[in-house]
Amino acid sequence: MTNTAILAASALLMFAYLLDIVGRRWKLPSVVLLIVTGIVLRQVMDSVHLHLRWIDPVVPVIGTLGLILIVLEGALDLKVSRDRLGLIARAGASTVLGFTATLAAFATLFHFALSLDVPVAVLAAIPFAVISSAVAIPAAHGLAAQPREFVIYESSLSDIFGVLVFYAWLNAEGSLELFTFDLLGGGGVSLAAAAVVALLLYYFINQLEGHVRFLPLIAGLICLYAVGKELHLSPLIMVLGCGLLINNPGLLKWHAKLRSLHSEKYEQTLKEFKGLVAELTFATKSFFFLLLGYWTNVSEMVSVKAWLVAGAGIAIIYGSRWLILKLLRQESAERLLWIAPRGLITVLLFLSASDSGKLHGFPFGSVMLIVLATAGMTALAHRMAEGSAEAPAVIEPAVAPPE
Repeated sequence: MTNTAILAASALLMFAYLLDIVGRRWKLPSVVLLIVTGIVLRQVMDSVHLHLRWIDPVVPVIGTLGLILIVLEGALDLKVSRDRLGLIARAGASTVLGFTATLAAFATLFHFALSLDVPVAVLAAIPFAVISSAVAIPAAHGLAAQPREFVIYESSLSDIFGVLVFYAWLNAEGSLELFTFDLLGGGGVSLAAAAVVALLLYYFINQLEGHVRFLPLIAGLICLYAVGKELHLSPLIMVLGCGLLINNPGLLKWHAKLRSLHSEKYEQTLKEFKGLVAELTFATKSFFFLLLGYWTNVSEMVSVKAWLVAGAGIAIIYGSRWLILKLLRQESAERLLWIAPRGLITVLLFLSASDSGKLHGFPFGSVMLIVLATAGMTALAHRMAEGSAEAPAVIEPAVAPPE
């Protein structure tokens, strides 16, 4: 049994790496390939009466670990400077406006189409209003620097904002007063905790020595995330803040004691830390989406109600995103339109909403249909980029250059 498990895990990782290569070559989202592979694997195993009973409790755990690592990896790629403040502001505005508009539209759809009470409709709508950084950040690779950074900031902020709003609404039990207090109070405490944790992590990275250096730091960050969740905070703010500070030590130059923490070997240490985070992120994300595909009940995805809800939801997502990108006059809006995927965070939040016992009868198949469709449509951003890159070649110069 042990050898079988080791063989299966290693084979799945190698297969996930192969799918990643195929996805990059053909501009296909590896997330969709992984989920579809998991679905096919489930059908094959069911046909020979083999069942993985441990999937149900494992999927949320791996998904949470993957979310932490993906946000950390994205933050480690971001540079913060004065010339980027406008970009960050537009990404924040896009996050808030997009989340609010999509939430209102989905809640209205669920209230009238599924006859859900307004508080329950809002709870069910929140996961669909969140852009998944787990899918968006990899999908942004290959875009120009500014659109790519916009996607990283927007999707990371969307995850954080969505988690904060979701748990505040879940705990408020429909009370707007409790929701406002929990949202503002939790956000303020989360920001303060993020500043402290980021400084501590920066200090320890500068003091690291020996062969085992980074795993204790990542374990500590995951532990703090779990504590923050128990306190109903938004611990993803801590993850994002740590990544931003570690990758931008220049933010600490204003204080002499903070400047003195910076070691000569910091750049090399940071490079090694990024490498480890990237490897762990790939492994965790691959296992999650493969297991998510296996865990999905195909019979729920073929119902008429699920397809109708999914179709309306997809129209809401891209309609509201097009309006907001045009309103903000965002550069490369025609490509960024298609990078609005729902994925890991959508599934995790919807599972939490289902565990509350308030979503009986909701067509869960529509969740997976929206995840697959929006993740697949991210490929259109690269098709648009290829088309725009080839367009100038059609225009020939009036005078041929000398040989």
